[in-house]
Amino acid sequence: MKQTLPPLPQISGQFELIDTHCHLDMAAYQSDLDSVIESAVQYGVKRIITIGIDYPSSRQAVNIANQYANIFATIGFHPHDASQATIEALKELAELAQNRSVVGYGEIGLDYVKNYAPRDVQIKVFKQQLNLAKDLNLPVVIHDREAHEDVRNLLRSVGPLPKGGVMHCFSGDVQLAQEMIDLGLHISIPGVATFANAHALQEVIRFVDLRHLLLETDGPFLAPVPYRGKRNEPKLLLYTAQMVAKIKQLSIDTVAQATTTNAVRLFQLPETTTNDPR
Repeated sequence: MKQTLPPLPQISGQFELIDTHCHLDMAAYQSDLDSVIESAVQYGVKRIITIGIDYPSSRQAVNIANQYANIFATIGFHPHDASQATIEALKELAELAQNRSVVGYGEIGLDYVKNYAPRDVQIKVFKQQLNLAKDLNLPVVIHDREAHEDVRNLLRSVGPLPKGGVMHCFSGDVQLAQEMIDLGLHISIPGVATFANAHALQEVIRFVDLRHLLLETDGPFLAPVPYRGKRNEPKLLLYTAQMVAKIKQLSIDTVAQATTTNAVRLFQLPETTTNDPR
């Protein structure tokens, strides 16, 4: 028997959401990218930041952003790909950063779960890219999986970061969230917040002031309930917004207004947007 999924939550027409972290260049969107973006706009997710994880994906993120008025890009080497981040490759990224669609540097950081690159290489490349982000005057988008102590130490040693940044897909506790906020970073909430066992993340949402929160899908990964296990896409950000609103006992419109204001300020996005992504 086919499962009937509930309708998407709704925000009022005068508000919008911004998906601050999605991988639109990935194969999961190859066949229907136009409709994914148009559907997001239809449901109020009017702007999307597509994320680079190595040089080819960063270049593709920029290409996508240049095709759509409501898409912006970041560039960087993900910790999985740290071994590829040669001096020449970082110079190429710095050149790519001159494109008008580039609004952030990342996804960069440390991943001690997969360890696809040796830890010493990850640390070296993370530090290099933090300094490059400072040179380029861009906010950073940080990936941190079970590497909290080293991420914290590196941020403190390289900081301050003049343009701030965001802890993408936050996976720490309340104490870490406050430490990151003190370092000038925002806390980004993914669809994981809707999972029944996401108690630590839900406590972070309860604790952190809306002024410091962003919303993301991390699409095509980490689809929220009731789409868990399926392809994630920007319009499903509404479920995450709804969960944040429920936890904080606020309206979804209030969450949309605050997190959009935060994203616009952090990534220096245009104040106004368009309903026509082309």
